Order: sequence, then C-alpha cells, then structure tokens
Amino acid sequence: MTWFARLFGLIHPRLAVVLHDLLMVWLAWIGTNRLRISMAPDLREVPWFSSEVLIVLVAQGLVLWWTGLYRGLWRFASLPDLWNIARAAVVGALAISLGLFLFSRLDGVPRSVLLMYPVALILLLGLPRMAYRFWKDSRHGDGGNVPRMRVLVIGAGHAGEALVRDLKRENRYRFVGFVDDSRTLRGARLHGIPVLGVIERIPELAREVAADMLLIAIPSANNQQMQRVVELCEQTGLSFRTVPRLQDVVDGRSRFNELKPVAIEDLLGREPVSLDWTTIRTGISGRRVLVTGGGGSIGSELCRQIARLGAASMVVLETSEYNLYRIEQELRAEFPELLLDMRLGDAGDAATCDALMRERRPEMIFHAAAFKHVPLLELQLREATRNNVLATRTLALAAIRYDVECFALISTDKAVNPANVMGASKRVAEMICQSLAARSSNTRFITVRFGNVLDSAGSVVPLFREQIQRGGPVTVTHPEVTRYFMTIPEASQLILQAVALGEGGEVFALDMGEPVKISYLAEQMIRLAGRQPGREVKIAYTGLRPGEKLFEELFHPQEAYGNTAHPKIMLARARSVASETLDGILNQAQQAVAAYDETALEQCLRTLVPEFDRESVAVPLLGARGGAA
Repeated sequence: MTWFARLFGLIHPRLAVVLHDLLMVWLAWIGTNRLRISMAPDLREVPWFSSEVLIVLVAQGLVLWWTGLYRGLWRFASLPDLWNIARAAVVGALAISLGLFLFSRLDGVPRSVLLMYPVALILLLGLPRMAYRFWKDSRHGDGGNVPRMRVLVIGAGHAGEALVRDLKRENRYRFVGFVDDSRTLRGARLHGIPVLGVIERIPELAREVAADMLLIAIPSANNQQMQRVVELCEQTGLSFRTVPRLQDVVDGRSRFNELKPVAIEDLLGREPVSLDWTTIRTGISGRRVLVTGGGGSIGSELCRQIARLGAASMVVLETSEYNLYRIEQELRAEFPELLLDMRLGDAGDAATCDALMRERRPEMIFHAAAFKHVPLLELQLREATRNNVLATRTLALAAIRYDVECFALISTDKAVNPANVMGASKRVAEMICQSLAARSSNTRFITVRFGNVLDSAGSVVPLFREQIQRGGPVTVTHPEVTRYFMTIPEASQLILQAVALGEGGEVFALDMGEPVKISYLAEQMIRLAGRQPGREVKIAYTGLRPGEKLFEELFHPQEAYGNTAHPKIMLARARSVASETLDGILNQAQQAVAAYDETALEQCLRTLVPEFDRESVAVPLLGARGGAA
C-alpha cells in the first residue's frame, strides 16, 4: 500500500482518483471482452486502444462524474459509496450501449459483455477504496507501545456504532465491548467489538473486561433512563463520560463525537421538545426586537435564539454593565450581520423607554428584566415592586404608544398562590399585561409562566457546585422541598413558541414535567463530582427561607386551564381585575415607592393579590443559606 500512496501523492489527489477510475473502466471493458472471447474463440479480439474503447471511457467517465463519486473521500469509503459505484456502473453500461449503438449499431459487441461489465467495474472500483480505508484505519489503530484506555460502551445503537467508528481513529481508546438491552444485538459484533450483555450487568461486565472508563452513548435517553444508567456506572467506581444530547448537537452547542462528563442537565433534562420552527421563524425573521434583561440567563438565551431566527435588528436593554458587555461580545462574534444596539438602562425609566421606542421602533418586546431572588426580595419590597411591577407598566404603556406589535412578559410559577414578594410582584405584572391587552387594539400582550431553569444565575445548581468544590456541606432548605426544572434553551424556545401561538391577553404556562426533590438534585451533583453524598460531602438541612414554599404550582385552584396547539404549552385563564381598580392601586404603589413607604406597598400587593400571605412561611435563623431554587 505504501508505494500506491506515494504514487498517488505525486499528483493532485482528485485527479489521481479520476485517472484510477478510468484505468479501472478500461480494464473492466477489455477484461470482460477477453473473458467472453476465451469462451467463444470465433469472436473478434478487441484491441487495447480503439474508438470503441474511447467511447466507453468517455461515457462511463461522464456517468461517474454525474453520480458525484468524486465528492467522497477514499479515507471514509462506506456502504453508500459502494451503492453509488453500483449505480454508476449500471447507468454507465446503459450509456455505453447507447453510445456504441449510435457509433456502430453494436456491431461486434457481445451482449453478454454488457451484462458482465458492470459487475467487473463494481469490483474494480470498490475493492481499492475499501482496501485503502482498511489500511488507513489499521495505521491509526496501531498504537505501538502507547497504553490506551479500555472503554466499555453503553449503547450499541446508531450513536454508539458511529461514535466508536469515529473515535477509533484517534488512537486513544481501546474499545472492549458494548452493552445494550436490544435482544437482536445479543452476541453480535460491531466493528469487531462484541455486544457483551444488557445494561443491568454494567458493574459485572466492567470488572470482567477490566474497563478503565465507561462511555454512555444513548443521546436520546430520557431522564429516568439516564438516571438508571448513571446509578449503574457509579456502582463500578470507574469514571464515565457521555455524548451530547441530540438537541445540543442540532443547535450547534456541541459536536457529536465530543465526550463530556455527565451533567445534572442530562439527568433532569426531558425528551427534546418538538417546535413549529416555521411559524416561530416567520414571526421573528426580519423583525425589530427589543429584549429587556438581555444579559440575564433567560434574556441572553432569548437573544441568541432570536438572532439565529433572523431578526433584522435587536436592542438589548440591561442594567448590569458587565452582563451587557458579555452578551454584546458573544452576539457580535456569532452574528456579525445582526444590527445590534446595546443599551445600559432601566426598563422602569420612562425617558429611556420613550427614547428606545422613538429611535428603534421595535416591533416585538421580550420583557425578561426582573428581580427574582426570593429571600432577598422579602427584605426589598420597594425594589421588587419598582422593578417587577412598575417597570413592566412603564414599558408596556410605551409599547402601546408606539404601536409595538407584540409584548411578551416572562413570568414565573411563583406567581401562582404567591407566598413571597417576588411571586406577588410578578402576579401583578401579569395583571397589568392582561388589563392592557383588553384595552389595546394594536399590541398583543402575551404572558409566559414557567419554573426554575437549570444553572441560571443565582439558582440552586451553581450554589451546589460551589459548595461541592469547597468540600461541603451542601445546604438544602428542607428534605421534602421540590421544584420544577427546565433547561435554559428549552425554556427560551418554548417562550418563542408561546408568543407565536398567542393572539393577545393569554397567560401561558409551560409544561415543566415532574417536580424534582432538591435533596435528590444535591445527591446527584455530589455523585457526578466523583464523591459520595453523606460521607465525603455532607448535606445540611437549614429550614425554609423567607418566602419559600415546599412545592410550586403552575396554576391557581381558581384558574381554569386548557390545552393549546402545542402539547408542552398550556393556557391559564387567569383571574382579571377591573382596569380602573388596577390603575388606581398602581398609582398608589407608585406614590408609595416615591415615599419609600413599604407598609403602603404591601397593602397594595395584598389588595391586588389576596392570596399573598407572607406570615405563613417559616423564617430560619439568620445566616442560614440553603438551596431551593
């Protein structure tokens, strides 16, 4: 093989392949003719070079080019390439027949040659390609004296097979077996690697094959399946890695063959959400968009998604200078063609809102700016009301004045039966949008309500990660506290889908799946860090913090709710308040904010949200800091 590679290296690789294939065409035609003559000596002998041979080379060469055979690389020759060769050989035989018929009425051409020729050509074109790939793979698989990590692969489906095929070239791993629950694969071999047994036998099989690492290659696994696989991997005491989720690969956040540690998102994530991207893109593409709170967790992801969907321009309003700088750098690097206007300012500042509306004329507003940290806001009633309630009103009124087509409020499940200032303030913000939707004929007001997002700023996941790195303890507020969780990209995409569905005035609630115990979350994060919960890293229970509940709700008992066109988005028919009453109380709240009168502010919130009950929540000792998002 070495002399063959050197010879081809002297000329352009693509030209070398073309010359090789024409040589094989010539050999196939002459060879089949000579074979036919040997069986019937009375036939005329075909000369090595003639007009007939020239017609064969031209006809077959054009067909080979037409089939796209030269767009592939011999290094990665596979079954699709062989199928392409077979197709080219059959079509080429037909083209040769036509050419020779026009040239000589097929005079002296045995009909059996036209049948034998495609078979010979398939062998002469396919075997060198397969041999070259085998030689290349064997060279890359020759690790010499370099020790390679023994890897047991969990999952022998398409993902596992493709991943092993790809990673074998890197000469870092020695794959010792597959485990898979499929009965049809028992006893089978993939790339020469045996399928050893079912997933439940992972601990036993890992010992038998002396594995150094486990590789989870099941990107479509749901959270229950992934949790079970991880539990079995943890029993082995070996390190384990996984492949990115399919949605991350599709969105361009990861490469398929990128091995990564199992993250908490892999255990709590849910099946990929199917979205109507055509409708979403139609609603966003070519539009002028304003995102408030664009430097936050949800706001920044909304910016990314909106930019990918082809918005004509985007204004990002943010109070944090650093967050604004960070998202600007990312957006300008990834979407250089997008017209960006990065504004440092407050959505509650009427002058700022008017200036943005007048200068940029946004057609869509995504209002993600809000204070959200529950315990902090219990002691910051004025700021919570000013930012979450009055700023929403200021921006929404500006949207009506400047005929903005759509105003989307990002709300929270804590607005249902609120037991804290944060939830009550967001519920009043929802009421504002409901009220204005009934009064505005040009602006659609949409509210989207959902629970916690994994790894968002100030949430429980980064807190636990920091505590685990310090060696513990990991602080959880209560053994039974549960929360709904969703990944940041999933939440943002469903927000966009809800906006596409909404006609105005709706309160949408995202299907958050099953609630997760925070204690389970803490245990899994400790295990994923390679430590044992309770022994190496303690879990300490600190008691519920101000404003926290044991569980969250997506709907109030008095809220009727129904389905929408999307299975993951539900419609809450939230209770409304008379516009005159709402406006009067909001005016009182504005005066109380100006006078820094928190007693009056609390009374305003209680009037608008009668279920708001701060006294029913236990208050822990000062200084206690626990994780319950």
